[in-house]
Amino acid sequence: MGINCENLDEKFNELVEYSKRSGKIDLSLYTEYDVKRGLRDSSGQGVLTGLTEISDVLAFDVDENGEKYPVDGSLYYQGYNVGDLIRGIDARRFGFEEIIYLLLFGDLPTQAQLEEFKEILSYYRDLPDTFVRDVVMKATSKNMMNTLQRCVLTLYSYDENPDDTSIPNVLRQSLSLIAKLPQIAVYGYHAYRHYHENQNLFIRNPKPELSMAENILQMLHPDGAYTELEAKVLDVALILHADHGGGNNSTFTTHVVSSSGTDTYSAIAASLSSLKGPRHGGANLKVMEMFENIKSNVSDWENEEELRTYLMQMLDKKAFDNSGLIYGMGHAVYTLSDPRCVILKRYARKLSVEKQAEKEFALYERVERIAGDCIARRRRLLKPVCANVDFYSGFVYAMLGLPQELYTPIFAISRIAGWSAHRIEELVNEGKIIRPAYKYVGHHKEYRNVEEREA
Repeated sequence: MGINCENLDEKFNELVEYSKRSGKIDLSLYTEYDVKRGLRDSSGQGVLTGLTEISDVLAFDVDENGEKYPVDGSLYYQGYNVGDLIRGIDARRFGFEEIIYLLLFGDLPTQAQLEEFKEILSYYRDLPDTFVRDVVMKATSKNMMNTLQRCVLTLYSYDENPDDTSIPNVLRQSLSLIAKLPQIAVYGYHAYRHYHENQNLFIRNPKPELSMAENILQMLHPDGAYTELEAKVLDVALILHADHGGGNNSTFTTHVVSSSGTDTYSAIAASLSSLKGPRHGGANLKVMEMFENIKSNVSDWENEEELRTYLMQMLDKKAFDNSGLIYGMGHAVYTLSDPRCVILKRYARKLSVEKQAEKEFALYERVERIAGDCIARRRRLLKPVCANVDFYSGFVYAMLGLPQELYTPIFAISRIAGWSAHRIEELVNEGKIIRPAYKYVGHHKEYRNVEEREA
């Protein structure tokens, strides 16, 4: 005797309730057993789970009495301040490839080493024969992060030695994935537009003489055109997202999965899964949604009192998505400033002039300033609240003509450099499998035969 469709919904809803009831844990037990929920202590600091030399995030300094005090945030790649790296690269045109080299090999390349490295990336850029037709174009997804995961996992089948975790082989695989990911993301987007939105399909090959930022834009834009400033700003965005310490969710995922001894394709696919989450890689999309809402509900963008009133309504869960959040504001580590936001804001200002979007940039800047004060007042915070990198990144991507479907994949194209460096670091140091403990807080029960059980 089967279940009809009407009863199926009812029975499924019962199972949903059972599932919710079964999985519910008394939150007071976290305090009782001193469990660091989210791997964060009571002050919000991350619990140390490993050591790294790849990147460092600083937001505090220590006075002569040993007391910590907040300072403007700093981000370091292999010991180099990211602000210094970008200033150094500014004199030349593009620097993301140089940053990939730095993260993977621990120091900045000479000019000769850099040129050789670019040639190596260009060599690995080519996708296998028929891969675009047989993999990218098949079973297209509306979410480009799923496309990236599927394609990365499928590349395992094209590798003659996929499970070898020796450093030479993992480095080869890492360089191959770093070089290929831009094409997979852009081609995946074009396939999605063709099959799901009935748009014309065009595939433009990357050019070996162009930087990664330039190639993304020329492959993506229908006419293949871009300005020098557009490419420069995208290059800077790629640099700023390339790594952020070892404790962010996707990089920690890289370490955890790599510690099991699995292959490179599985490890990177797992990291992509983590980055896809709206609490991680998708945060700038929420910022964009929020600003569209603000522009629709605030009549005068220059009226600070009207803006303040609406932002307070958002904090009181009476506006936008009623979450009580102002997206893009606040960070788990930074308090005075997020260095990535400071740098990206500078380039956003330049790009807004080229795109005649100065009024919109002024709105972002105004909301950034007012929101920090609103949050501090409403939450009675003693420390300041700064904008994070997601605050301006979506605005920048929109000015670059990037579709929202590619916002998180652009993050992945950048962050795979850091993931690859952390994977190699995990393997070089031959660490133990990462296996944290969970405290059991359920109850042991006696088994009963099925006829003796009660609903």
